[in-house]
Amino acid sequence: MGSARLYLAVAVGGFRRYASYRAATLAGVFTNTVFGLILVYTYLALWEERPGLGGYDQSQAVTYVWLGQCLYATLAIQGGGAEKDLMERIRTGEIAVDLYRPADLQVWWLAGDLGRAGFQMLGRGVVPFLFGSLFFPMALPAEATAWAAFAVTLLLAAVVSFAIRYLAALSVFWLMDGMGVSQVLMITGVFFSGIVLPLNVFPGALGEVARVLPWAAQLQVPADVLMGETDPLGAFAFQGAWAVALLGLGRLLQSAATRRVVVQGG
Repeated sequence: MGSARLYLAVAVGGFRRYASYRAATLAGVFTNTVFGLILVYTYLALWEERPGLGGYDQSQAVTYVWLGQCLYATLAIQGGGAEKDLMERIRTGEIAVDLYRPADLQVWWLAGDLGRAGFQMLGRGVVPFLFGSLFFPMALPAEATAWAAFAVTLLLAAVVSFAIRYLAALSVFWLMDGMGVSQVLMITGVFFSGIVLPLNVFPGALGEVARVLPWAAQLQVPADVLMGETDPLGAFAFQGAWAVALLGLGRLLQSAATRRVVVQGG
């Protein structure tokens, strides 16, 4: 119970930290709304030419766009979540302080990142999504069970997202700098998450591969659950399997890193 309270406090701290950046949040809301409009009209033109593309109708395509804008910062699809601070602490040697804390390193950073994700969802993601629902036809469910299943996929998506970024951050133990890794994280996140184009539109073998990679658990799977395009239990299993695998790999890499860690300057 004591550990649970500790990590809950860390999550609340992560929420409050990002809540203090009010100007950045307002700018993010504006940016996501503008990009949502650009993508919506692009999608409408594309689906006008190719009705039923990827198994979606126009309202589903529109829903996908606004959900993507809602989750863009929530899931740190291009990076910029907890991994950014962790990379810097590893680079400067401040990670030594984290290792001395009477807390699990991975769970500590996961809790903080979930707090960040919670604020980004409420503070930056909800407004563009509501804007889209007011001005465009969207394929939203009427059943409470569908929304509950969607909420579960969002939590699992946040865990998978963190697990990917945590692995990237741990690489700095060996590379001593996170700039290159951050660039790779940004490119793979944008392409394989489906934030630009749904993964079910990707052709042939590329689409088959993209849809089984962990990035698919971030946007494509929650979108399909929300719109009733996939079985929620199968979606939970897919996301849960990737979450367990990636978190487990993170613990192995963390163990290897901390066994050989040398703090710069001392």
